[in-house]
Amino acid sequence: MSEFLGSRISLISRSDIRYVGTLHSINSDDSTVSLENVRSFGTEGRKGNPDEEVPPSVDLYEYIVFRGTDVKDLRIEEGPTAKETKPPAMPNDPAIVGVSPLSFHLLSGSA
Repeated sequence: MSEFLGSRISLISRSDIRYVGTLHSINSDDSTVSLENVRSFGTEGRKGNPDEEVPPSVDLYEYIVFRGTDVKDLRIEEGPTAKETKPPAMPNDPAIVGVSPLSFHLLSGSA
């Protein structure tokens, strides 16, 4: 399951409230799912009774741990963000006299 860490997740609780956040961890020992940077979208009409509906929240929650048994549905909305990659190392080529990183040229204004 670690390949899904960092994915954007949509989770619906047994209370029919939908949460969207970034998957931080899944703990199979404790049966929990942890999301970070979480928004609550409320029940979005799932209750079927306007008096029981829960409105969405404007708050952004830093971290929420959900009990696995209270998760009704969990979907991956977007895969994990690409990890920052380093540019390839310059080959050891005797034809190369010198190398300057591109960012140096962009910052200094020289080409």
